[in-house]
Amino acid sequence: MRPLLLLMAMLLAACHSTPGVLPPPVAGAPGNIIDLRSGEVLSPAELVERLARAPRVIVGEQHDNADHHALQLWLLRSMALDRPQGSLLLEMLNPDQQPRVDALKGSLGGRRLPDGLPGLLAWQSGWDWSLYGLLVSYALVQPYPLLAANLDRQEVRGIYAQAPRLPGGRANASAVTEALSTQIRESHCGLLPESQVPAMLAVQQQRDRRMAERLLAAPIPALLFAGTFHGRKDLGVPLHVADLDQTQSVAVLLLAEQGSQVFASAADFVWYTPPQPDKDYCAQLRP
Repeated sequence: MRPLLLLMAMLLAACHSTPGVLPPPVAGAPGNIIDLRSGEVLSPAELVERLARAPRVIVGEQHDNADHHALQLWLLRSMALDRPQGSLLLEMLNPDQQPRVDALKGSLGGRRLPDGLPGLLAWQSGWDWSLYGLLVSYALVQPYPLLAANLDRQEVRGIYAQAPRLPGGRANASAVTEALSTQIRESHCGLLPESQVPAMLAVQQQRDRRMAERLLAAPIPALLFAGTFHGRKDLGVPLHVADLDQTQSVAVLLLAEQGSQVFASAADFVWYTPPQPDKDYCAQLRP
């Protein structure tokens, strides 16, 4: 039933359940949603109520987890029941795609979405459309803007060639850069030449900075969907928000698989979902 059938089943459950209430992914399993600031176990409705109070919310996902995408769409729909949504931002959209998104939203006029959306949006193949398609399709027909939050490929190439200065003390702290560098090595299966780690770190942090800039500029209430490390309070976008404007704050929800552990330093809330089968992405790269 994974990934798309599970996603559809959860969305249908959301549509036919009591507004603002959706059972956790494993019915009756205690501790799926935790307020990390207090240790309190929350119901889905309580989580929505608390997130809806925040002008800016980041939800960190595991990109290949179908449950996480189902919950993101559920959250987007449920929070809008408590207050109008101001904007949705996606790591999966680049600035050069924004004109396509805006033109498509502007041309709908209440009509059904056309076929061939991935082509119309110049959707990047690295983001599995079978996982993101329902969320993007839903957002395109909503009255609030759908906004790109990433860097264009040309920008990435420029940063890789020569990293720009990154203002602000929080994001530049040695504990942050060392932890991110370690994550970069691990995510590249330990095969990335050490000489390339600083450039990859610069790209990661410039992505975080761009997301922070876009989140601060977006109409509120604003919601950003991004990968887990981008969302983390101790390593990602929230540090850059603080460096850019100390008067603003964000609420962070991390979606994580059961068996992992998320601490209060990384997020305000965590929603633990059933573990997925292990995937060894490095196997094909090993000699």
